[in-house]
Parts: sequence; C-alpha cells; structure tokens
Amino acid sequence: MPIIDIHIHLSDIDSFHQTAIDQSKVDYTAAGLKAEFDKNDVILGIGMGVTEQTKGAFPDSSSPNPMGLDLEDSIPPFLMECVGINPNMLIGKHALEELDRIEARLQAPEVAGIKLYAGYYHHYVYDKIYTPIYELAAKYGMPVVIHTGDTYSMNGLLKYSHPLTVDELAYQQRGVNFMICHLGDPWVMDAAEVVAKNPNVYADLSGLVVGDRPHFERFMNEPLFMDHFRRALVYCDHYEKMLFGTDWPLAPIDQYAEFVRRLVPEQYHEKVFYENAFGLFPRIQQRIAAL
Repeated sequence: MPIIDIHIHLSDIDSFHQTAIDQSKVDYTAAGLKAEFDKNDVILGIGMGVTEQTKGAFPDSSSPNPMGLDLEDSIPPFLMECVGINPNMLIGKHALEELDRIEARLQAPEVAGIKLYAGYYHHYVYDKIYTPIYELAAKYGMPVVIHTGDTYSMNGLLKYSHPLTVDELAYQQRGVNFMICHLGDPWVMDAAEVVAKNPNVYADLSGLVVGDRPHFERFMNEPLFMDHFRRALVYCDHYEKMLFGTDWPLAPIDQYAEFVRRLVPEQYHEKVFYENAFGLFPRIQQRIAAL
C-alpha cells in the first residue's frame, strides 16, 4: 500500500539533529529520508517549514517569514512544504513585507499548506495577528496545519497549544480547513472532540512517540499508552479526517508506521495512510503526477 507522510521535517534545527543522533538513530539528510521512504513505500512527504537563525534558538523569534525546509539547498522532488509562519515578525513596520513574501511563496507548486507553531510562539491561533494568514489560506485554497499539545522545547507555553483553541478558530474561519498536529497529545480527547464537532478540522497522528526501535517496542507493548490514543480515535469516529505522519527525524518511518497500524483499525488503513491526504492537501495530486 502506498503511503503519504504528511508531517516530516527537513530543517537545520539543532534539536532535530540531536534527536536523530541520540534518540531515533536516523540519517537526518534528504538521502536518509529518501532511503526510508523507498523502504516503506512512502511516495510523498510534506515537510513543515521552520528555521532558526541561531543554533539552538528554536522557536526563534527572529526567523523571517516564510520559514521553509533549509537543511538542503532545495526541496527534493519527493517532498512538498507547509510554509512556516513566525507571528512575531507580523508586527511592526515590516509586517506587509513579510506577508508579501509569504504570499509569493504560497504560489510555488511545491507548497502544500501553511504551518503555525502554536505554543512555540506565544499567540493564540484565533488572535487577530493571524487573520492575514487565514485570508491567504482561503485565497489559495490551502489548509493551515497547527502544532498542538506538548512542545519540543521548554520555551513553549502549553496554554497556546491546547487543541481546544482550534475550536474557536474553526468557528471563526469556516472557509479554511485546519489540521491539528499530534492529535493534541496529551489532550487527545479534547482534540478528538474538536475534530468531531467541526467539519473543517482534521488531525494527524504524528509525533506521538519519539525514539528508536527499542523505545517503540516498549511503548507499543504498554496497553495504557496505546489505549490513551485508541480511546480518542474511537470517540471521534472520523477516520476519514485522520492522517498519517511521522514527525521524522523524531522517529524511524518503519517503526512509526507499525505503531499507527496498531492504533488504527485495519479497515481504515488505506484512508489514514494515503487517501485522506488528497482531500486535505489539494496540490498533492499534481506533485505526485510530476514524480
């Protein structure tokens, strides 16, 4: 079965490099990613744009918009990009210039959507600072992908990344589709309710485990851990709105795929691993056709 991994990283972020070396033991390069894709029948990935100007500064408040995939000189043909937004740069005299650069980037065929790092940046997703971003999303028919749940930095603030904040946003912006990343973990029941309630809200299953094979085996054999996510999926009962993602390089793709296969009932595997991505990210079809 072909797979689309809708949540990976390919940015020169110090914490990603360290995680690849110390925890997941993956080759954090475009070549390393392609090898994992080929091994696991992943035909396309979507990278979440993010940059840091100073080593270890993520989330870097000085990163200019739009934030992209800067680990390599160019985006490989087997990837697309969700343009990362630094809201702190949307304030002040240069805000219009920032928005102009964002809009110009959204017109590139390899761009699939927009990524907000709620929690990492200390703004609620329904704040007016993001209104121009949602207007651009509506204009170009693109989804907005939102980090929710725990932050991969002690400098994040969890009140901004709680999945319930997306409920108010979805109500305000019915013309835009949103994707809750990481199923809002640890608030997975809250995320499940937001997805079930709002027709314009989806969720990905990425980043729920970070580490290598022994780490995965330990947690996949812990019923309480697995049931934490299964309960939310059963409650939501909208497998057509759940999407597969790994958060690579935080985990090897083969291990993560096995983890999600155990979470999701087999009759929904094709939807979660492949079909649902086409509905949320309209530009995927054209990118795959060009491969």
